[in-house]
Amino acid sequence: HHHHHHHLTISLFPRLNFCGHVTLVEESSQVQRFFDQLTFNMEGGRKLWVGGNWKMNGTRASITELIGAWKDVAITNDVDVVIGAPAPYLQFLRTEMRDDFQVAAQNAYKAAKGAFTGEISVEMIKDCGATWVILGHSERRHVFGESDELIGEKVKFALENGLSVSACIGETLDEREAGKTMDVVVRQMQAIAANVTDWSRVVLAYEPVWAIGTGKTASPEQAQEVHSQIRKWLADNVSADVATATRIVYGGSVKTGNCQALGGQPDIDGFLVGGASLVPDFTDIINVSLD
Repeated sequence: HHHHHHHLTISLFPRLNFCGHVTLVEESSQVQRFFDQLTFNMEGGRKLWVGGNWKMNGTRASITELIGAWKDVAITNDVDVVIGAPAPYLQFLRTEMRDDFQVAAQNAYKAAKGAFTGEISVEMIKDCGATWVILGHSERRHVFGESDELIGEKVKFALENGLSVSACIGETLDEREAGKTMDVVVRQMQAIAANVTDWSRVVLAYEPVWAIGTGKTASPEQAQEVHSQIRKWLADNVSADVATATRIVYGGSVKTGNCQALGGQPDIDGFLVGGASLVPDFTDIINVSLD
């Protein structure tokens, strides 16, 4: 599985005085050992990402309580923490919450401004101090009828205008039972990938719809199988580098009791957490031990 790393841009390793691309000769076992180690480090190099999606929950009082509970908790992992708050509380949350936790909106429209009653714009989100947006969540797709095409347009606009995006994909129970999981995931991925040029600001969230808020969780093996196929799809349809670097997180009834088994899978790079992000011990998920 090391074959696609043969050409390395050595600018990642400033202590080596090479320019451009260097082809490593494989005859030497020492070089091969160095190469294997390098590949391992690069594959293991995806920074943990833990998102909390509050959905349509919270009041100033409950949010103030959570902010207080999380304020002084030591974060032991190297992790991006992103909290998805309802639009009315984005600015309040950004002002009051600890600085190392980032803020996300739960949706955004595909136009800069205008006659779109009830929508919020990317500029408004940034103006409130938030840096992320969750797009394509299954509730947007299934409760509010958002199409793959619309979600793709939203992803494009958000990225072009400076937000990072957590893009959600996943199948319903009917689709899984009909054996269509990967057909659905690929269809959703195609609409997203066609609209991304800078993958460094995209996190993919695989959320099997049947596991969201139902208490049913995909087993670590079920989740890993889909995550690895998403990564393979990225390698085949975008690039090997994007497949290696892009974080694919799992969502669907993640809690303190199952996050370690899920996070231990090689292609699960973190979590998008629903209900379990509305309580003080969400920080236990952030600090999950993945050694």
